[in-house]
Amino acid sequence: MNSVQSTSSITVAKFGGTSVADFQAMLRCANIIKNDTRNRLVVVSASAGVTNYLVRLSQKNVAVNEQKDIIASIGVIQVNITQHLAKEVEADLNQQISSLLDELTLHALTQSLQYTSKTTDAILAFGEQLSSRIFAQVLQSIGVSGEYFNVQQVMKTNSSHGKAVVDITQLSEQSAQLLAPKLHDKVIVTQGFIGQDSQGNTTTLGRGGSDYSAALLAEALNGDNLSIWTDVVGIFTTDPRITDQARAIKEISFGEAAEMATFGAKILHPATLIPAMRRNIPVFVGSSKEPEKGGTQIKQKVASNPTYRSIALRREQTLVTVKSPAMLHASGFLAKVFTVLAKHELSVDLITTSEISVALTFDNPSGSTQSLITNTVVAELEQLCEVSVEHGLSLVAVIGNGLTCAKGIGQSIFETINDINIRLICHGASANNICFLVAEADANSVVEKLHNNLFS
Repeated sequence: MNSVQSTSSITVAKFGGTSVADFQAMLRCANIIKNDTRNRLVVVSASAGVTNYLVRLSQKNVAVNEQKDIIASIGVIQVNITQHLAKEVEADLNQQISSLLDELTLHALTQSLQYTSKTTDAILAFGEQLSSRIFAQVLQSIGVSGEYFNVQQVMKTNSSHGKAVVDITQLSEQSAQLLAPKLHDKVIVTQGFIGQDSQGNTTTLGRGGSDYSAALLAEALNGDNLSIWTDVVGIFTTDPRITDQARAIKEISFGEAAEMATFGAKILHPATLIPAMRRNIPVFVGSSKEPEKGGTQIKQKVASNPTYRSIALRREQTLVTVKSPAMLHASGFLAKVFTVLAKHELSVDLITTSEISVALTFDNPSGSTQSLITNTVVAELEQLCEVSVEHGLSLVAVIGNGLTCAKGIGQSIFETINDINIRLICHGASANNICFLVAEADANSVVEKLHNNLFS
């Protein structure tokens, strides 16, 4: 078997769930790694579909029979991949898979007896542990010296299960000692999304955790590039599912990409770019299905800085308006409101104020089973002021450059959608965005009209 050519340049490549969904998908990704010897570290998500099974398995009161069916289904997904490998490799992998599924069964039974967030994290981590072991062997099958590595050896976190915070200093030290020496003559395959606290318990980094893990590892290893491989050919001017006029963007600045990610572009999670920006590591986003089509480069400086770069859409927004005559010429009112919000760990997205009222927006994560603004939160705010809560809204963000000083912004944007009721506008805090709220029912139409006007 040919060893991978040693190189001083380090690219961290991350593959999402659809990119490692089955054997053919993994093989495409393995060839991407083989065709560029700068790829030294591979970070993988769970195979598509597995995480959904694990989420169900981690919930309360799942019957034992259903647990068995779920675990069997996860096993089938993995075995359908391993059967394409050499017999001795297949046998070894299937034994590893069987052992992991036995562990998973014990965690599921524990969860059914006493539900805890700690056990939830332990269950959710199995998808990445399975896919990374298999992908290392797929690399081996095409002549690349791939090796499995448990990221929990270096990805140390606190104990906030479900949204663990990584100890960046410890990650850097452990990566230099345990991970970096392996990269000279091997491609290392590891997991996104998961970590380990000081007690040795498995933790997860929350939504977008796999991309974020890859960015943190690139930072810790002083990487030269971070490649995010997904199922779309880069970042688009807007969601192609809304309008077929959306087009891929060749290059984009860190600032623009961060705004897009923050305001709803699903291709990247906002946290992903933070480590890359700290170390000025260029980020590439491309399709593992069509790598020959290129993708989007995200970097500090780009050749052009157009007024309009993209339109992002974020659904399931909640608008809270607090009103009190006591605000008039008074100090401290906003501090009291934000003290209540901080107590309940609520993060405000947009804010606008008038003489006696403040409007605040909150993001309800997709798939959330309950509103962030609970009756308890409202009751505490009502001790300070009148409160109104509105749901069924979407946030539209026009992303670009110099939007605080460009002329004709109002005409270009708002006259295009003058037949739509706009609930809130936020402009001036950032030169990279103009944001406004519309009814959910109007969201797609608004984005399509704006895109046709600003980009066609």
